[in-house]
Amino acid sequence: MNNFNKEFIELLKNSTCIFTCIKKIKEILLKNDFRELKEDEKWNLNQNKYFIIRNDASLIAFTFKNKATKFKIVCTHGDTPSLSIKPTPEYYENGYLKLNVTPYGGILNYGFMDRPLSLSGRIIIKNKNNYLKKIIDLKEAIAIIPSIAIHQNDNANSNLDLNTEIDLMPIISLKKEKMLEELIKKYTNIKEKIFEYDLFLYNKEEPVIINNEFIASPRIDNISCTYAALKSFLKSIGNDINVFVVFNSEEIGSNTLDGADSNFLIDTLKRICALLNLNLTSTLNKSLVVSADNTHARHPNHDELSDHTNTPPLNNGLMIMREPTSSTNSISATIFKHICEKEQIKYSYYTSRNDYATGSTLAGANLKHISINTIDIGLAMLAMHSSFEVIGIKDTYFLFKALKKFYELEYNIESNKIDIL
Repeated sequence: MNNFNKEFIELLKNSTCIFTCIKKIKEILLKNDFRELKEDEKWNLNQNKYFIIRNDASLIAFTFKNKATKFKIVCTHGDTPSLSIKPTPEYYENGYLKLNVTPYGGILNYGFMDRPLSLSGRIIIKNKNNYLKKIIDLKEAIAIIPSIAIHQNDNANSNLDLNTEIDLMPIISLKKEKMLEELIKKYTNIKEKIFEYDLFLYNKEEPVIINNEFIASPRIDNISCTYAALKSFLKSIGNDINVFVVFNSEEIGSNTLDGADSNFLIDTLKRICALLNLNLTSTLNKSLVVSADNTHARHPNHDELSDHTNTPPLNNGLMIMREPTSSTNSISATIFKHICEKEQIKYSYYTSRNDYATGSTLAGANLKHISINTIDIGLAMLAMHSSFEVIGIKDTYFLFKALKKFYELEYNIESNKIDIL
């Protein structure tokens, strides 16, 4: 468990945006003898461990056995709520050089104030007649968003309403001269002019373990599920086509070329079936997609925010989500409950209060393009979408164990029964 959480914390520290997350996972896959395929090239599956990356921001990895008959797919997302840098971002106002930013995803606004902020993402540089992509992470604090002191705001402790166009603008200097590009060059040793970018500010604070019960860290949503899924994928030995997917854009609706509401997954599955001489329709009919994302734990100070019976506290294992908006059905839930009960893995159901809206899921976006049995599962957490979130120290390991067993499970979904061998 200690080594497991040590590696989890390392991924939390390195996944400062979607681009650095995918870059780190690629490094891990290469170390485990996976070979990269390109979408615009012909594929030849002469080994059994591969991965594909789209737009530097989404990844699909798969392994297979020669007699495989179905896909076992686990989907997560690697993007996290953060502050996206707008074009022409620098402006001088009130004696400070500031950055023009916009919230990426539904951030908890006040959770990003008074934090040391660094910068990571993708830049495009011009090199003679070519444009080159670079994934960068400054790893040093370059900005901060100061809150208003209690002495100057009588409503600070009674009204947390922040104006994102005014209150969330970070300061980077007292100088008037623009310096963002110089800071990027300073911390990355890049010499060329930056032509374009996809850049994000992130909380620079380090993850911490609290009383050996909780992990508090930036980016727990959704690096916790991503780590558990990656670890289970690498450690499992199955007889089917095991697929591990990390999507981009979940926090902004998944409707991008590298999001779950794209053709990335279905087109990849089609190519795999063609190369392995499998019928796509019958293969999908036997398959299962697990969508792994986080949800809310019962809050220690606000029990009134939770459902009466289906919202446990932290360290109660993985959650099976049974919302009208989730993709879970009784067939997929049966398979996962069987895994948990046979392996003695803690689990609970999750439903939200009827008067609170719930978000869409990765599986729901996938179902627009692929007809397949699905289940939404995840981990309970506190302070979701803050810049510093909290999770139970045991829960990620519970999810890892369940996903590993899922990848190895022998099952058949028939017209009138589910055979689990």
